[in-house]
Parts: sequence; structure tokens; C-alpha cells
Amino acid sequence: MIRRFVGVVALSLIVVTPSLGQDWAQKMFKVTDHDFGSVARGAKAEFSFVCENIFLEDVHLASVRTSCGCTTPRVENGLLKTYDKGAIVAHFNTDSFTGPHGATLTVTIDKPFFAEVQLHVKGDIRNDVVVDPGSVQYGSIDQGIAYDQHVTVNYGGSSGWQILDVKSFNPHISAKAVEASRTDGQISYTLNVRVDAKTPAGYLNDHLILVTNDASASQIPVLVEGQVMPGITVNPTALFMGVVQPGQKVTKQLVVKSKKPFKILGVSCEDKSFQFDTSKASTPKELHLVPVTFTAGADAGKVMKTIKITTDQGQMTPELAAYAVVAAAH
Repeated sequence: MIRRFVGVVALSLIVVTPSLGQDWAQKMFKVTDHDFGSVARGAKAEFSFVCENIFLEDVHLASVRTSCGCTTPRVENGLLKTYDKGAIVAHFNTDSFTGPHGATLTVTIDKPFFAEVQLHVKGDIRNDVVVDPGSVQYGSIDQGIAYDQHVTVNYGGSSGWQILDVKSFNPHISAKAVEASRTDGQISYTLNVRVDAKTPAGYLNDHLILVTNDASASQIPVLVEGQVMPGITVNPTALFMGVVQPGQKVTKQLVVKSKKPFKILGVSCEDKSFQFDTSKASTPKELHLVPVTFTAGADAGKVMKTIKITTDQGQMTPELAAYAVVAAAH
């Protein structure tokens, strides 16, 4: 039997119809369709279909296949324990296809039971607009510093074509398109992009939208990607304390580290069921081990809280989620 958590209707797969067998697996995907829209030739276009294991049993994403060579899929983090997240990443092959295309991606799951989930992508790859390189790549950058990067946008067609504006949906990313050349229908722009010093730590995976005067396809997305590294990191980034009985205590460990010695001033959580041992954290070190003890209450169900860590470096480390599941008393 595959079991959902306390408070959620149980799902039995011992004797099921084929449709029910697929249903439990599909529930792990919140999104199953994606439209890339109109994209430039050569632009990096990827979308991650996130899969979260909402069951007590381990789930294994065994493979994924595509119905069209226009899309290359891959599995990221295929073995999912409870609350773990993986993804099916769909890469739209804009360097080798043009025009409207679509694909069905079939995900095969072989544990705890066999199932298949179908995902769908589509988009229109323009042959008159080329982004070089295919995305704005920042790589690994340090938090607290502003970084600039640029790509080239080339157009071949109407001599009156223009980029009118660049929209960003991330307040920490700004961009401006500057016309570099315009001769005989060959037009080139430099897209200057800035990630500001207040950008929070984490992955960058955002799209800028080039707004053009082309009535048939006025918006062209450009991917911005990278990773902003905090001064202090915590591992794991999400702490699962396990499935415990009422009143049971379980202890796990956080690894907190930096490139230079630091002190931990405090660790806090709004739920007193989580306790922290910081007795060895007062000496400056590049790495601290912080034991976290969770004491399960009497109420069965999922516990999900936030842990915060403060240091003598004048900054708050990234917050991390702490999870536990309290089983029903027998």
C-alpha cells in the first residue's frame, strides 16, 4: 500500500484500475503543461516540471522519453524520499529546430509501483531572431555584490524592427537593450543585464522579456541563470526529522559553514518542539555542527516550521524549512 500522510485521504494501490494507478503519480506534479511561447533561435529554453513525493514510500523517477526531437528531457533527482523534490527538465532545442513545435514527455515511475505520467510542452522557435549566447549566464556569484553581464540579440528581416523595452519580473535584475548596428535588415542589439547587490542567495532562473514592435510576436524571452552564494551556508537546505511517534525525540544535525571563521549567535524556531544545541558555536570556526532535537507532540499530522540562524557576520543565513510527520497513536 502506498500511504499519504495523516489528515489526507489514504490511497491504496493493492488492487486498482489503470486510471487510478496513474492518478496517484500525477498528483505529485502540480504542473503538467508548459508553453514556451515565441523564443529566439539559439536561446536557451528550459522548463522544470517539479515533482514532490507526498507519500511515505520512496518514489523513483526511472526515465523519461519524448515524442519529438524538438525537446530533450532529463530527470533531475530521480530518487525521492518523503517531501523530496525532483524534476523533469524539458530542454527546447532552439538551435536545431524552427517554427511551431510541441512534444509529449512520458515519465516512467517504477517505485513504489509502476506508473506513467504525461507532460506536454510547446513553443514557436523564430528563425529571424538569434540570442548569442543562448542565455545570460552568471555562474556562481557572491551575495552582496552587483554583477553585470551581456548578450547579443541579432535580427534579420524588416529594417524597422526595434526592441522597445525590456521587462524583468525579478526586482533585483534589471536590463537595457542598446542598439549596436543596423544595416540592410541586419540589426544587432547588446542586452546589458545587472544583478544587484541585494539579490538574495539561491538560484537565478528568471526570464527577461524583450518587447519589440513586431505585431506578430512582440515578446521574446531571454533566460537569466546562475547561483548567488551566501556568505554562510546551511546543509541540509530542508531538514526532515522523519516519521515519529507521539512523544518521541529525534536528533539530526545542521552543518553551517563559511569561507572565514564565524560565531553562531543564535538558532531560533517559532515552535518549541525544536531545540538547538549551540554550546560549541561560540568559538569562531569556518564550520559548525548544530544538533537539532525534535520532540513530537500528541497530535498526529505534518509539522512544518522555519529555522533561522544568526551569526556575528551581520547577516541572517538563508532560512530553512524543518519537517516532521507525527504518526497516529496505535
